[in-house]
Amino acid sequence: MNHDVIITCALTGAGDTASKSHFVPVTPKQIAESAVEAAKAGATVVHCHVRDPQTGRFSRDVALYREVMERIREADVDIIVNLTAGMGGDLEIGPGETPLEFGPGTDLIGPLERLAHVEALLPEICTLDCGTLNFGDGNSIYVSTPAQLRAGAKRITELGVKAELEIFDTGHLWFAKQMIKEGLLDDPLFQLCLGIPWGAPADTTTMKAMVDNLPANVTWAGFGIGRMQMPMAAQAVLLGGNVRVGLEDNLYLDRGVLASNGQLVERAAEIITRMGGRVLSPAEGREKMNLKRR
Repeated sequence: MNHDVIITCALTGAGDTASKSHFVPVTPKQIAESAVEAAKAGATVVHCHVRDPQTGRFSRDVALYREVMERIREADVDIIVNLTAGMGGDLEIGPGETPLEFGPGTDLIGPLERLAHVEALLPEICTLDCGTLNFGDGNSIYVSTPAQLRAGAKRITELGVKAELEIFDTGHLWFAKQMIKEGLLDDPLFQLCLGIPWGAPADTTTMKAMVDNLPANVTWAGFGIGRMQMPMAAQAVLLGGNVRVGLEDNLYLDRGVLASNGQLVERAAEIITRMGGRVLSPAEGREKMNLKRR
């Protein structure tokens, strides 16, 4: 069991959730305020996407990321900022016998353009989604090829930003270890992402199998989506890891009760404390993850 636990709060994500809960932050001001709420509730790290303030849909606008970062840095709290670098990999295959007629959900760019906001803002951590994945039951795919991943990993290392490797299936973990072997990554973090159709399922056997195949002595976390968020948080701690909660992955505190990010952090912290652990402060988290404070 891990007794000194990092809590990451994933604030908003990119999915169509803003229409399902009024707690999901959309504007840079709302996202930053939610980050402050999570920090005051005990989060060590906040994981940030941005959204178009007018439509609520996902965005890659560097100016929106900049405003979020500036608002967080001006707040009266200390928090580690982790920016997504996963946007720009969406491919919606055309229907039926017209697969090359890509659908409106397509947002496909190269590996370095996916890092434009990271290069501009230099957060302490950014993510790298470590493989291609069937995403949901339709024709949507998240695309991240080996060549793209090698280019992205190399650039993140050059920027001096800590990479958090997002692992959605066992093949992603295999390739993440290959990139470390090739010297493309410097002491990365690992995030085991469970329950996204059709990646690795959110259950004990799968999480343990992935943990058993992690490189030695890495700092890792795990999460499940939906109603498996808190069970997988507890499971990650028992297996020696850290946890991620937040509205990107789950909208509910209890059955039928919508949650805020702060409430989800408080619930995770209570579970950790009742298990005999404690939640690390951002300063302690930086030490544990070997981060360079920005």
